[in-house]
Amino acid sequence: MQNKVRVGITQGDINGIGYEIIIKALQDNRITEVCTPIVYGSPKIAAYHRKALNINNFSFNTIKKADEANSKRANIINCNDESVRVELGKSTKESGLAAFEALEMATKDLLSEQIDVVVTAPINKSNIQSKDFNFPGQTEYFEENAGQGEALMLMVGERLRVGVVTGHLPLKNVSSTLTKDLILKKIRILNQTLIQDFAIRKPKIAVLGLNPHAGDNGLLGSEEIDIIIPAIEAAREEKIMALGPYPADGLFGAGNLGKFDAILAMYHDQGLTPFKALEFQSGVNFTAGLPIIRTSPDHGTAYDIAGKDIASHESLLKAIYLACDVFNNRITYKELLKNAIDNDEIKKTIEHINENDSGF
Repeated sequence: MQNKVRVGITQGDINGIGYEIIIKALQDNRITEVCTPIVYGSPKIAAYHRKALNINNFSFNTIKKADEANSKRANIINCNDESVRVELGKSTKESGLAAFEALEMATKDLLSEQIDVVVTAPINKSNIQSKDFNFPGQTEYFEENAGQGEALMLMVGERLRVGVVTGHLPLKNVSSTLTKDLILKKIRILNQTLIQDFAIRKPKIAVLGLNPHAGDNGLLGSEEIDIIIPAIEAAREEKIMALGPYPADGLFGAGNLGKFDAILAMYHDQGLTPFKALEFQSGVNFTAGLPIIRTSPDHGTAYDIAGKDIASHESLLKAIYLACDVFNNRITYKELLKNAIDNDEIKKTIEHINENDSGF
């Protein structure tokens, strides 16, 4: 029987709803049936949040290293100095540093295989900035530090999956950033992740246009004709079922979402705005394209409701389960790939024997 997935969970911004959703998610008894949760944060900060939320029927098992984790408990590793202060609802330099320290330790354990997957609670992209974290978001941080691949931000919900060609980028820079090669690269990543991580045999991908009405044959912009269509055609030549470009409003509004396994948007809000309108409570941010597995809830720090016991933990819970599903799907995919290679080698060996058979 396969061991349970070791899930590292980073605390995120300590002044937001991170601990509230973490504690609420880990109170669900089903979690420890499928995984061993290990929170990277601070027992002291966790205790502060438990008291603020008046949660008395829950406690963490404090450990020093991931390999000490109790598979039947919610575990926590201390990453922060004891003097760290919590100021609920405020963005502080201290809360940014605490978030980074947890993220850094979890990443090191992930890369050294002390944990199998990582689930990141929300950070404040502004206060976490430092000489050690100079990225527009956690997706880019993992892309840089996990190496060996280019990341694709993929939002995963109950009804749809939406990836973006350009992520945390100013809107004024989107058009000049888009190229045929970049779009093709993102289509390839999306196609591979659907096969490898979501066990979809022949994925269908809808590619959105950049301009209103997908350019209206060049009337409202030429990016579709010059860049997007050539990328789709190149993908089709590689036997990838990429279709489009579709106008974003028409695709999301016409009830055609069920025809596709994923949608590829050209920029952040083009894909994430309709996704969050449809899937906000249960949506998950998955960093596709990398050798490591990282998921996150699809919302932010929510300073305005921190400490009020009204934050929903559903998105974090879904993020934990998705990370486990992807981990197990990758194991199955590797086994299928190995069997296919082995069968091909056997076939080649038999053909070689038959070609050289002397008749005796």
